[in-house]
Amino acid sequence: MSRSGEGAGGPPLAIAAGSSRSAAQPGESGFDGQAALGLVGLGVVGHVLRSRRFYEKVAVAAIVLGALRGIGQDNRASTMARLQAWDKRQIQRMERKAQRQGRAVTGSARMARSGPPRGLAEAGPQN
Repeated sequence: MSRSGEGAGGPPLAIAAGSSRSAAQPGESGFDGQAALGLVGLGVVGHVLRSRRFYEKVAVAAIVLGALRGIGQDNRASTMARLQAWDKRQIQRMERKAQRQGRAVTGSARMARSGPPRGLAEAGPQN
């Protein structure tokens, strides 16, 4: 017979007749329950450690991690190389720009020292 309503998914609670102690609730475990869980856990760990499949999986995981580490190092190295090349191009660009500006400044200073152009000096002021 199926139950519906509150508590439908859980196991039925045992009601002890004539007992002064409340019935054990699901999820409550004393020392005995904890000891049993501990022994089951130790059994599982022992079984896993004796399993050949476990060691195969550990070996595969170690190989994968090593490969990923190598890929990461290669990626960092190539990124640094690209960054250094970009930095070198930027420095060269700034140096060329500074040279052009320097030539423009020296050219304008030379023009200022030489006076007005010859055609304008001979014609004189025109009113």
